[in-house]
Amino acid sequence: MHDHGLQCVHDPLFVVLSYIVAVLGSYTALQLAVGIPTARNSSERIRAVAISGIAVGGAIWAMHFIAMLACKMELTVTYDIGKTFASALIAMAACSAGLAIVGIGVFAWSRLILGGFLMGIGVAGMHYLGMAAMVMNASIDYDMTIVVVSVLIAIVASIAALWLAFHMRGVLQMTGSALVMGVAVCGMHYTGMAAAHFVVTADAAPLVAGIGGAYLGATVFGVTTVLLSALLVMALLRQQKRALVKI
Repeated sequence: MHDHGLQCVHDPLFVVLSYIVAVLGSYTALQLAVGIPTARNSSERIRAVAISGIAVGGAIWAMHFIAMLACKMELTVTYDIGKTFASALIAMAACSAGLAIVGIGVFAWSRLILGGFLMGIGVAGMHYLGMAAMVMNASIDYDMTIVVVSVLIAIVASIAALWLAFHMRGVLQMTGSALVMGVAVCGMHYTGMAAAHFVVTADAAPLVAGIGGAYLGATVFGVTTVLLSALLVMALLRQQKRALVKI
């Protein structure tokens, strides 16, 4: 039997849902990042960085797996629990590192580029580890040129996101920035997906136990939406409290 490839057809509903999560995560991160430079002490600043990093990293990770469900193929796919969990940790750690490098201390372009580079590499690593978490009777062949392009998009998007996080103020500015950041995050993912060619082979390994895609997607979308909404409310209440104190 000859190897044969599978075509990925994207479901518009899941594409829209992935963008919504990306935008919500971006807006929440922008709101949370406001508190990093204005923190009263180092412990409060570190806490703000950690919460912001977890929020944006978690949102990017959630967007990734919801977008994975947008890819419809004639193939049963589940997800390895260990790799799925590890990919989430990588995204959160990378985003926290980027925010810490740029947000703790005096702003400098060198720090922005370094922070964006590390964050972008982490986000790309999350994506490809998440792809490796797919359990299926097929292998993935990558077009390395497109892979490199996807990594560059992740780095450029991260640099832009970090700059916006520490320079945008006001609801309209943050909303516009979040919409742009959502496009950038989704652009990285779908470019990475375009680099992947799924090949079913005669000697494919038997399927092993993993998390079902539909169950994972519903859980990720629900939990992420609730958590990001809670963090956003917390950030807005904190800003309102500080504004009242100044008055």
